[in-house]
Amino acid sequence: MSRVSEQRFGEWIAIRTHENGHVAELVLDRPKAMNAVSTEMGRGVMEATAALAADRDVRAVVLTSSHERAFCVGADLKERNSFTDADLHRQRPFARACYTGVLELPMPVIAAVHGFALGGGFELALSCDLIVADRTAVVGLPEVSVGVIPGGGGTQLLPRRVGSARAAELIFSARRVQAEEAHALGLVDQLVPEGQDRTEALALAGRIAAHSPVGLRAAKRALRLGHGLDLRAGLEVEDAAWRTVAFSGDRAEGVAAFNEKRRPDWPGE
Repeated sequence: MSRVSEQRFGEWIAIRTHENGHVAELVLDRPKAMNAVSTEMGRGVMEATAALAADRDVRAVVLTSSHERAFCVGADLKERNSFTDADLHRQRPFARACYTGVLELPMPVIAAVHGFALGGGFELALSCDLIVADRTAVVGLPEVSVGVIPGGGGTQLLPRRVGSARAAELIFSARRVQAEEAHALGLVDQLVPEGQDRTEALALAGRIAAHSPVGLRAAKRALRLGHGLDLRAGLEVEDAAWRTVAFSGDRAEGVAAFNEKRRPDWPGE
């Protein structure tokens, strides 16, 4: 069994490394507030994702929660209730950096969701490439019910998952969606038994991390940059990503390992 190490970023965010450092677990660890995203917690996510983005050993990330009944309930409305307009304006860059930090991680990222993933909590999950949810999961973007809009990427990420009309219905109604329906609608990608979201997400991350880190990052870049482009432009994005891997050490090692019938030892370059 591989050793697990932990690094803290502020009081409420941790990175735990697994699989010889190739899988990192980004842990939301503010259980007393059901992981409500305060200014300080958002700053922790921002700092942790910056560290992950710079770590060339990490090949896959799993976003998890330490709370038994919630992934993340969204913005800390108790903190927001005390804000002046100036306070809210000053907080906005940190809030944006929290969500874009997850969204812009260069390696595959999987959200492990159980319990409530609402508002900004669901936006954190949407910022990941894949969402594994257990049967207790309840997801939704209820921001219009408190006089705001999804401001952590929800208005842009949700329609990319489920289409514009479905996203409009979910955002305008502010309704909460139970796990079974969420899976049927494509709001989550994999539905697992209760209590198994973290285990299954880490297992998936381990399978992903067995592959070329250069290939994984290039494939993610092509998927993200090509989305929404016309086919011709998308194929140019793909070709540019292919060129970054075609002459890499990982490509040479992968071909050699295949022909020698052994597991590749990826140089990561």
